[in-house]
Amino acid sequence: MAVGETAEADVWRLRSRGCWAEAARLLKDSMDGAPEPRVALQRTALLVEQCMFTSAGWSEAEDALRLAEAVARTDAERGEAACERGYLAYASTVLGVRDRADEARAALGRSAALLEPDSPGRPLLDFRRGLMAEHLARNAPAARAAYRRAHAGATARGDALLTSFTWRHLAGLALQDGNLDEARHGFTESLRLRESLGYLVGVAPALSALADAHPEPDASRLRAEASRLVQLLGGIPVWLSAQLAA
Repeated sequence: MAVGETAEADVWRLRSRGCWAEAARLLKDSMDGAPEPRVALQRTALLVEQCMFTSAGWSEAEDALRLAEAVARTDAERGEAACERGYLAYASTVLGVRDRADEARAALGRSAALLEPDSPGRPLLDFRRGLMAEHLARNAPAARAAYRRAHAGATARGDALLTSFTWRHLAGLALQDGNLDEARHGFTESLRLRESLGYLVGVAPALSALADAHPEPDASRLRAEASRLVQLLGGIPVWLSAQLAA
């Protein structure tokens, strides 16, 4: 059963405000006892994102993921489910919950084998492989190459949300290289896209990242704005809340 436009809008509204469980519940209700692969994948993605932002809800995400894997019918669906498994394992590792780096690598490798080069899911896979390269393998050149592939694919497909992520992470690498102009441009574009989309839960991280590329007093002003948003959302993202409180 497909999700209607009104339900999709409600799911986005809840997701953008950090209400992932409620958004996932809407999708579960729409399946009406007969899981549809696309909806099962969408629900999984919501709950995996919740884990990344809150470091909670792991068992719910695992249950949703197993369902998405079970009902997948095509290589594309199986590849996208594998991409979600890789991202969930990455999140567990990078947040220090449990080291699942080997599982993340294997799942993303399986996703790469299943997804065609022009598959709609390929840019997201490239982005997540970039995360693995940057944060687990500590290989900045490989991360940059993966982010650039993801950025090109997301831009070509008009995926503004993913483009906001690729801008941010490319800018982060530019900042590490000391290229402040490139970093500020990327962070600014990331923030602009998130604000235009109404992706409220992602605005604070974008503000905080932009602050890292600015001198005082602008840096403190941007971090204060990010802190207010994190408090408004009840301490989400948890990792940013801890950074801003330090």
